[in-house]
Amino acid sequence: MNQKIELLAPGGDVDAIKAAIIAGADAVYCGLDTFNARNRAANISFEQLVALIRLAHQYDCQIFLTLNIVMLEREFKSLAKLLSKLANTKVDGIIVQDIGMFNLIKKHFPTLDIHASTQMTTHNVGQIPFLKKLGASRVNLSRELSLREITQITAVSHENDVLTEVFVHGSLCVAFSGLCYSTSASAGNSGNRGRCSQACREEYQTTPSGHNFPLNIKDNSAFFDLPALIEAGVDSFKVEGRIKGASYVHTVIDSFRKQIDGFVETGELTQDGERLYKVFNRDFSNAFLRGDLNQSMFIDNPRDNSKNHVIDKSNAISIVQIQEVEQHLQEEKSEIEASVHDKIAYLTINKIGLTLSFSGQAGSPLLLTVTRDDLTEGQNRFTFKSTSLLGQSDKFSIDQAAIEKRFKSINNAEFDLLSLTTSELDDGLSIPFKELTALKKQVTTFLNDGQKVLPEVQLPALEHFPKEREQSPRLSLLICDQTDIDLVEFTDADIYFKLPDAYKRGCTKYIDFLNHNPRLIPWFPAVLIGKDYDVAVNILKQVKPEIIVTNNTGIAYEAHQLGIKWIAGPFLNTTNSYALMALKETFDCSGAFISNEINKGQIQHIKRPENFKLFYSIYHPILLMTSRQCFFQQSVGCEKPRIDNGCMLSCDKSTTITNLKDVSFNIDKQKAGYPSIYNQEQFLNMDIVKDLSHLFDGFLIDLTNIGAGDRESPDKKELISHFTQLLKGNEQEKVALNNMVSASTHSQYINGL
Repeated sequence: MNQKIELLAPGGDVDAIKAAIIAGADAVYCGLDTFNARNRAANISFEQLVALIRLAHQYDCQIFLTLNIVMLEREFKSLAKLLSKLANTKVDGIIVQDIGMFNLIKKHFPTLDIHASTQMTTHNVGQIPFLKKLGASRVNLSRELSLREITQITAVSHENDVLTEVFVHGSLCVAFSGLCYSTSASAGNSGNRGRCSQACREEYQTTPSGHNFPLNIKDNSAFFDLPALIEAGVDSFKVEGRIKGASYVHTVIDSFRKQIDGFVETGELTQDGERLYKVFNRDFSNAFLRGDLNQSMFIDNPRDNSKNHVIDKSNAISIVQIQEVEQHLQEEKSEIEASVHDKIAYLTINKIGLTLSFSGQAGSPLLLTVTRDDLTEGQNRFTFKSTSLLGQSDKFSIDQAAIEKRFKSINNAEFDLLSLTTSELDDGLSIPFKELTALKKQVTTFLNDGQKVLPEVQLPALEHFPKEREQSPRLSLLICDQTDIDLVEFTDADIYFKLPDAYKRGCTKYIDFLNHNPRLIPWFPAVLIGKDYDVAVNILKQVKPEIIVTNNTGIAYEAHQLGIKWIAGPFLNTTNSYALMALKETFDCSGAFISNEINKGQIQHIKRPENFKLFYSIYHPILLMTSRQCFFQQSVGCEKPRIDNGCMLSCDKSTTITNLKDVSFNIDKQKAGYPSIYNQEQFLNMDIVKDLSHLFDGFLIDLTNIGAGDRESPDKKELISHFTQLLKGNEQEKVALNNMVSASTHSQYINGL
C-alpha cells in the first residue's frame, strides 16, 4: 500500500501532546492561549509551542496550530504579530476558520501552510475549489458525511491538490460545526470563538418520549471503518479531544496506531477496540459514516460511559459484583495514567541553552563562539567572524554593554541565553556597528537552521470606501413560501426567496418558479450535500439570475465561475474587513451580510471594500443549531427509527424542549429543510437603524415564519409597512413593532463576541 495515512492527534496541553507523540501520532493539532476554538482546554504558551515543535520533529511528528475562530476587527494587529512569529518557527500548518485570516496568511505569510477547519462546514464538492483559492492545502470534512459523500469530495480534493481530513474518533456535535449559535444567542458564549457552553449536553425537562438529554449523541468512532476510509482516499484520520488528558490521548492514539499499522501489514483489522472503553467515552456510533441516522446515535448520559460498558460486558448484576467491576475499572484507569506519566516523564521541552563568547585583538576579525547545550561535546561549538577588522579606538570602543544591547534578543522562545562573555576581547577596540548587526544575522540564521529570520509584518491600513449613494438603507425581505409571491405587488423592497436544503433528484420546479418571478433573488442555504448541491447548482445554471445571496461557499464558487453577482449570506459568519476584502478580491463578491453575532462596537469599525455593499438582518428567527440528525426522536418521538430522504422532503413537525431553568426552545422541521432549533424570542434590532445606517446599504426582515412553532406570526404586510417607515426615520414605528413582535431580543447586538 503506497497511500500515506496520517494519524492526527489532539493536544490540549503539554502532557497530552507528549503522550500523542510517543503513542505514534504522525501529527498533533494544538492551540495557544489565544485565537483558538477550545478555550476550555489548558492550551500552551508560544515558548512551549516552539519547544514542542522541536520535540515532535525528533519523532517525525508534525505540529499544526489551531487559529480556528472568527476574528474581530481590532484583533488583526495582534494576529499579524503572532503570525510574524510563527513564520519564524517550524510549525507545520495553521488551522483556520476566518475567511479574512485565510487571505491575510496567503498574502503576507506565504510560508505558512493553511488548513481549513471543521468550522468551515465543508460538505460538498464546490467548497473544495473555494477553499483552495483561499489558500487551503487541506480541508477537514464535516462529521455528518457518509462514506460515499466523503469518497466523492476526496476525489475532487485530490484533483485540486488538496488533502482531506476526517474525524475518526471523539465527541460529536449534534449540530453542523460552524453553524451552531446555541450558546452565543443564549449566553453570549460563541462556538465560533471557542466558547461553546455545550447546550447539546444539557439536561432538559423530561420530554414526552421520556428523555432528559434529548440532544446528546454518542461519541464518534470509525475504529472498524478504517479500511473503507483508506479506500475512500482520505489522507488524515483525525481524533477529537483537545480538552481530554494525556492518558486519554495516549490510549486512543496508541489503539489507532496499532489498528492502522496492523491493517497495512496484514490487510486485516487486528485490534478489538476494547481499550477505547477504558477511557472517557459516551459509547460509540459510526452512524454518520454509514449514512444510517438512527435513534441509537443518542444516549441519555453525557458523562463518562466506561463504567456502564464494563458492567454490561461483565454481566454484573448484584451490588457486590458491580462494585468489584467498578473498582477494577478504576484501578485500570489509574494504571493507564501512571503508565503514561512514566512514559512522558523523560521528554523535556526546556529551551536550548546558549553561551556567546566574543574574542579578538586589534587587526583581526571579531570572533563569536556559540555553544549549544543540546548537542554533544565537540559538536556543540560554532564560530562566526566579522568581515571587518577590529581597530583601536578608546572613544567608540565596543564593550560588554554595547554587545549585550544587540545580542540580548537571541534570548527568545527557543533559546535561553545562559551567558554572554567578552573576557577574551581586548579593551579599546572598535568595529562598525553594522558589523555587529551582520554578525547577529549570521548567528540567528544559523540558529534558524539556515533560514533567514523574517521581519515582522506591518499590516497596511485598509481604506474605507463610502456607500455608492448616501441614502437610507434599502429594505429587503426574505420569504420561502410561494404563496407569499403577492408581496411583490405590495412593496418595492428587494425580495429574496429562500431555496430548500433538500430536493428530489433532478428537481426542476424552482427553475420554472424563479424564471416566472424574475424579481425574486435566489437565497441559497448554508448546507447543501450531495444531490442537493447538484440540484442547487443546476438552478443557478438554468435560471442565471442577475444576483444571488448564498450562505454556502460551494454555491459562491459556482456563481463566481458563472459570472453571476453574489452576496455572502449571514451564515458565512463575516465579522471583519479582511473577510470582506478576501471575498471581493478572490471571488469578486458584490456584498455581504455582517454576522448578527457581533455588537455595535465591533461592527462600526468594519471597512467597506470598493464597489461593495453591506447588509444586516434586523428581524429574523434566532437559529440556535441545525442538524442532520432528527430532533423529534428524543423529544416527542417518531414512528420512524431513522431519518431518511423522505423525512427531509416531507416532514414538517414542530415542538419544544425546556431546560431545567424553565427556558423553552422551538424545534422546527420545514419540508425539505434540516431539523433546527430556535430561540423562542425573535431577533429584533431597531437600534442599529439609528446607530449605523450610514454603514449599511440594506436591512433585511425575515418573513419565513420558520422557527415560530405554534406562535401566531404577525401580519406580513403590516410588518413591511412599519419597517419601511422605520427606515425612513420614523422612530414612533418602534412602539408598533414592539407590540407586534412581543417576544424579541437583540442581546447579541449588545453583547457581541
